[in-house]
Amino acid sequence: MIPGKSDKPTLHIALALIWKDAQLLVTQRPQGVHLAGFWEFPGGKCHAGEAAPACAEREAFEEVAVVCRALGVRSAIRHEYPERIVLLEPVDCAWQSGAPRRLAVADFAWVGPAELARYEFPPANAALIRDIMAGGQK
Repeated sequence: MIPGKSDKPTLHIALALIWKDAQLLVTQRPQGVHLAGFWEFPGGKCHAGEAAPACAEREAFEEVAVVCRALGVRSAIRHEYPERIVLLEPVDCAWQSGAPRRLAVADFAWVGPAELARYEFPPANAALIRDIMAGGQK
């Protein structure tokens, strides 16, 4: 193996940081999936050739029936789990329409940045959560 390379699969994932009235939409991962029960931001795997902003908007609609508009992309986060590597691209989004529904999530909540510490997020999100709690919406 080449030094610095990994034979683990790498997943390119867009995260939709959906802002509405200074609150963020967070969702809980359903049972039967990787990291079940953890809280996260709506999002998912980018399709081949799909940019993170488009993916974030699509995933928000598919997971919770919320229409949002991408505003900007934050710095990417690379995190290695025992079985995979994730490259997360957080996308700040403005809520446009739709009341959240549990289409592909166990639960959801609108929370202020200071409340994020009350929710258990995957380890890959730690730096992002600290950043949001320190600075809020970008």
